[in-house]
Amino acid sequence: MQTFFEKINAPATYPRTYRLTRFVILRLLGLIYAVAFIVLINEVLPLIGSDGLLPVSIYLLQIKNAIGATDGFVHLPSVFWVNHSDTMLIVCAWIGFILSVLIALGFTNAIIMFVVWFLYMSYVHVGQDWYAYGWEIQINETGFLAIFLCPLLEIRPFPKRPPPTIIIILFRWLIFRIMLGSALIKLRGDEMWRNGTALYFHFETQPIPGPLSRWFHFLPHSILKMGVWFNFLAELVSPFFVFWPRIARHIAGVIIVLFQMTIIASGNLSFLNWLTIVPALACFDDGFWQKILPRKLVRKANIENMESTVSKPMMTTAWIVTMIVLFLSVAPVVNLVSSNQIMNTSFDPLDLVNTYGAFGTVGKERYNVVFEGTYSDNPTDSAGWKEYIYRGLPVKLDKMPHQIAPYQLHLDWQMWFAAMSTPDQYTWTFNLIWKLLHNDENTTSLFQENPFKDHPPKYVRAVLYQYSFANPGNSENNYWTRKKLGLWILPLSADDPRLIDFLKGQGWVK
Repeated sequence: MQTFFEKINAPATYPRTYRLTRFVILRLLGLIYAVAFIVLINEVLPLIGSDGLLPVSIYLLQIKNAIGATDGFVHLPSVFWVNHSDTMLIVCAWIGFILSVLIALGFTNAIIMFVVWFLYMSYVHVGQDWYAYGWEIQINETGFLAIFLCPLLEIRPFPKRPPPTIIIILFRWLIFRIMLGSALIKLRGDEMWRNGTALYFHFETQPIPGPLSRWFHFLPHSILKMGVWFNFLAELVSPFFVFWPRIARHIAGVIIVLFQMTIIASGNLSFLNWLTIVPALACFDDGFWQKILPRKLVRKANIENMESTVSKPMMTTAWIVTMIVLFLSVAPVVNLVSSNQIMNTSFDPLDLVNTYGAFGTVGKERYNVVFEGTYSDNPTDSAGWKEYIYRGLPVKLDKMPHQIAPYQLHLDWQMWFAAMSTPDQYTWTFNLIWKLLHNDENTTSLFQENPFKDHPPKYVRAVLYQYSFANPGNSENNYWTRKKLGLWILPLSADDPRLIDFLKGQGWVK
């Protein structure tokens, strides 16, 4: 009986072409783009709209006053320099979503891929805290490369012309940098990764746990240590084989994809891991997919009867892009080998070639900030405080975390970071409290529940807790335990002059 690797590496009709590879890459990328634009449709106005927590109008005005509008566009290219009205923010999100669905269905070309890429980059560049994550510049780099897999005008799932092989190699260069950057930032950043104990804490302290996170957390330490070594097999060893001959490259690709699927099962890291799978798929050729995909789909591709050479303009463009990527790769490579390595940073205005990394350090304790409101005129601890329930972060002790990823809850993610810091480093939390004091509909939509639906609370405060997984089978049948550490923000009311003056100083209140 053939093993999996023997089967997929057996002689195939067309082992070294990449038409099916292009098909799979673009379908998955289209789905990821669609989810990303759905998030924007639901959250862009509460986050950066004209009355959002960090209005884009104020942000662009600050940049304009500092360096001018022209230089601002050069440094942060975005369509929203032209128009950033709420209508524009929503319309562009819907355009991006519709085009993303077409891509996922197989109907795309270079023009459509360019429009989707530029639209999403436009949001990333004005998204401020909400879009300052590694996967946002990663989707920009991935989306840019995907443009050049496609013919300029032809719109069909299997274009007549094959994709340029050099673009496939650039996808491998991307997955090499993503994985190796993540491994090196771990090795340099935290002793727990080096001694194999990081996973003793990671599943409990990660940003947004998933339904299986507690199960992973309570696995035997011997298995969790093996998980760390598997992490380094995928991130430190496998990347060096993505450029090797076919069998080695296939094995490396399978390990990387399986590693990403394990992370997907163990938590809610937005669309990061799905996105990371995209360039890893470039490790596989059509001979691999011929044995994996349904026969009906492979027959429909009709690869053997299509043109075998890339069009001259398409190949010329691909080599120009390759030269640009190689030139822009110098800074990221220098960063990789530097003892002062930084992660998730762009070195060019279009985010074409970036440096990546994840979980360079792992916390041993989980902190959560919970917002609470009361109708009472006397905001003491006995004032009958009601909690605002997040959509992803834990609040109630008896609630198992939901599966959210690849969807991203931007407020929840930012509050995970904020809980490890202080309010003065996350000043928009005061704007959040102001909006909760006025029952702002857009803001309360960022939470799962608004406990003050009838009329707004008189006071809102933020409480800092330490959360831990409850042992399975505990007598209370709880999923979490928690300990109150103190107030993160003292009780504030809508007529508090300190709050009003601060918000006016930020331009958030007229």
